[in-house]
Order: sequence, then C-alpha cells, then structure tokens
Amino acid sequence: MKLEEARQRIEMAIEQYGQHAADAIELVINKVRSGQGGTVNGLIDEFDLELQYNIAPLESDFSNS
Repeated sequence: MKLEEARQRIEMAIEQYGQHAADAIELVINKVRSGQGGTVNGLIDEFDLELQYNIAPLESDFSNS
C-alpha cells in the first residue's frame, strides 16, 4: 500500500469511527508494515496514533544487544 493511500484510509477511519477507529487503522498499518516497514512510524507520529489509539511504532533496532 502506498503511503498516500494509507494516509487517506487513516483519515477516513478517524472521521468515520472516531475513538473506535483503532481496528480499521490497525489494518492499514499492518498493510504498510508488510510492504514498507519503517514508514509506519511516520504515519503513527503524524496521526498521533500511539496516544489516541494505543498503536505502537515499530522498533527501529531488531538486535538484542
């Protein structure tokens, strides 16, 4: 899913479902994660999804050091 399409879908979910948009947003985030990975964190920050919907950003470092 392209980043612009993801933005539009997140905006539509927020407008349509308000505080109950988390499930719809998670679907969009998961599609972006599977295709583009790191760009997900930008969307999460842009829409303040962590505070509003408890959607956490990806870990930027996958090592266990």
